[in-house]
Amino acid sequence: MADCSEFSGWEELIPDALGLIFRNLPLQEILTVVPRVCKSWYRAVSGPYCWQEIDIEEWSQRCKPEQLDQMLQMLITRSGGSFRRLSVSGLLTESMFTFISENAGSLQRLELPRSEISDSIVERVAPRLSNITFLDVSYCRKIGAHALETFGKNCKFLVGLRRRMHPLEVADKVCQDEEAHAIANTMPKLHRLELAYLLLTTRGVLEILSRCRDLEYLDLRGCWDVKLDEKYIKEWHPGLKVLGPHVVDCYERSFWEDCSDYSDSSVYSWDFMDDGVNIYDGGSDDDGIWDDDQGLEGLEVRFYGGGFNDAFAAFEWPPSP
Repeated sequence: MADCSEFSGWEELIPDALGLIFRNLPLQEILTVVPRVCKSWYRAVSGPYCWQEIDIEEWSQRCKPEQLDQMLQMLITRSGGSFRRLSVSGLLTESMFTFISENAGSLQRLELPRSEISDSIVERVAPRLSNITFLDVSYCRKIGAHALETFGKNCKFLVGLRRRMHPLEVADKVCQDEEAHAIANTMPKLHRLELAYLLLTTRGVLEILSRCRDLEYLDLRGCWDVKLDEKYIKEWHPGLKVLGPHVVDCYERSFWEDCSDYSDSSVYSWDFMDDGVNIYDGGSDDDGIWDDDQGLEGLEVRFYGGGFNDAFAAFEWPPSP
């Protein structure tokens, strides 16, 4: 057996390898635990290696609104514009939509459920999102057919669209076939389409089917006015799986019903990587890596339990199940 000394330590792994490993950890641990281990691990989480996929949807549903922009700006900056996936819920500010689009050169999967994006914002940012292959604009109440048409015209590689709605959010609408028309005319390469609880008619769906010939999955749950003939689907779209419209299920709880109250008893303030404690004595050529302009000053964290020093708190985290 080879001597153990022949094997390199974890701290000697290249940042790319460390990034692949750390991406499997919860967001809280990547930001508050991993950087404290050693300088090489700090380098890995401070650079683009961990942020090819930025998924903060769960955290963003429970964080304080003023924290969301700061978190996104930090993570996108750390990615160096190389992030391929972004998943965030409840995005509010136009400036952040613009910031995302300005750094979206490598972005392929964009998930923005429950965001306050509007038709006018889409017009400005869509031309910079040309590489997107999957788009989620579920529960986005301020956009309509015009925004979908704009996305379709600019995102030529789009193969997946998720446009689910809550029944209460479409209660004041008569029909949303104009959205079906926009999808049919501008997104012919779609393989997967989710339109649960939109107020569509059979005519609108048939228009989509006539134009989007590569569809493999169509979610029509809650589209009660749609009547599709099973024989027609099997004959003309044999590879298509249709879910709904009549499906007995329990609609997911809306995010505003799932919001938790903030409790000061588990909230701590901290300065990220700048708590006045010198955890590494002695200088080195790598000391510059500790100068992180994208710090988390002014943010808070709620921990699941004890075990951390107050100095490690940064954000509001979801309460323990």
